[in-house]
Amino acid sequence: MKTSIAAACTALICHGAMAQSNGVTLYGVVDLGLRNGSGLTASNAAAPGSTHSLGSGIHTTSRWGLRGSEDLGDGAKALFNLESGLNADTGAPANATKYFDRASWVGLQGGWGTLALGRQTTTLADAISPVDPLAMRFASFNPNIGVTALSQHGLGIEYGSAGASSGSYRLDNSLKYTGRFGGFTARAMWGIGEVASQASALSSRGVGLAWATDGLVVSGAYQSFKDVNQRTLDGSTLGAAYQWGGIRLAANAGRSKAETAANRFTVQRVLSAGGTWAATPWVDLTAAYYKVDRSRTGAADDGYGRLVAFAEYKLSRRTKIYAELDNTRWRNGFQGAANKATATGLSAGVVHTF
Repeated sequence: MKTSIAAACTALICHGAMAQSNGVTLYGVVDLGLRNGSGLTASNAAAPGSTHSLGSGIHTTSRWGLRGSEDLGDGAKALFNLESGLNADTGAPANATKYFDRASWVGLQGGWGTLALGRQTTTLADAISPVDPLAMRFASFNPNIGVTALSQHGLGIEYGSAGASSGSYRLDNSLKYTGRFGGFTARAMWGIGEVASQASALSSRGVGLAWATDGLVVSGAYQSFKDVNQRTLDGSTLGAAYQWGGIRLAANAGRSKAETAANRFTVQRVLSAGGTWAATPWVDLTAAYYKVDRSRTGAADDGYGRLVAFAEYKLSRRTKIYAELDNTRWRNGFQGAANKATATGLSAGVVHTF
């Protein structure tokens, strides 16, 4: 009996030591808010009327995930990250076809940098993150995330190994290198298309470079994607952000050009600027403006301008309440003939991280 108890205690101690060594962390965000939209649907598409909804991810995308590392010795580590988007208003996964739709990768890290393999964000998405004027808030409505970083490119074609025709913000079957050298961060990415007998179909290649010093960040990237017919989508972005005391200012320019059919192209451009003011230790005020222009072969140029503002109150280190206001002015019928030329939205909610 004593031998059995000792063996059980030893197993528990070893299990705890292994868990500590592996450093596995459960984390997530739950964000829900009430929203009223005029000229917008509950999913924020252009509409002729108004809607009332309870929305998930208005401030920060709701999600949960697991990440961890193991010390391999001599400064080397093994890393992994699994992350799933969540519609917190219904409890359903954000992506019905991919359980870990936001991240599913494993990698190695050392003094030379990090090499990750699996489903992960592109160099465009990584470059936008530190310089977006809204600091990546309201992802489904933020043109830098949707258009510049191609989360919602609106082309109806799968470019790169995205696993969907709606966007190319993340890629399956990809390899990404990240190296940090002083104030510089360099990235290179290769997405493998895995189309039989077509080596470059659905493939992607990208590079990115960022520089940070004394509150200033400059970040840019370029990535090229192929569709199954070898047609190309090229995206690029360049922006900067500056933190001075309780004030953060940011601006960015993004452009993409896609061949959607033989000799037919869609070009989209996004210019953005905005800032955040920490009015008190508990209150942050943020405003940003986005100008989106679209040119298509055989169609008139169109686009829209979008103003988004947030007020946040920190109840604790991990919980905030927020209010959000937005105004969108469509140009040259971008929204569709039956829909309003101007759309407005008002939201209020709570976001909790764990």
